[in-house]
Amino acid sequence: MTTPNHPGTRESLLDQDQRFFDALVAGDVTVLDELLTDDFLLVSLSDGAVATKFDLLSLVRSGAVTFPAVQPFPAEAVVRFIGDIGITVGRTSMNFTQPDGTTFTAGSRYTHVFAFEPAVGWRLHSAQGTQITAGA
Repeated sequence: MTTPNHPGTRESLLDQDQRFFDALVAGDVTVLDELLTDDFLLVSLSDGAVATKFDLLSLVRSGAVTFPAVQPFPAEAVVRFIGDIGITVGRTSMNFTQPDGTTFTAGSRYTHVFAFEPAVGWRLHSAQGTQITAGA
């Protein structure tokens, strides 16, 4: 269901997913700062830790966490709308380097929760990844 207050389309949310992934790969904290709400929370794929917007921006800005590759599979994504809330559930193949220098490669399922803000558009409130095995 969509409301007349926002452009709630599958493509609009998948574009925001891609924008998030591209910003992670590029280490672009400016785009991340614009896209993420101030109360953004990320549940880590690797260990389930919860990171705030400040935590994620600090780790990306310093280079302590890098994302050499994030490959989403948008054709498989499920996109839903509840009023001005948009939810995507998708799959990625990704690798990243953690603050301790270890690398992590995984297939994942993710859930992103967006809210539409009329002045700025879709913003990401919450992201959670779950590691999956090949073919799942």
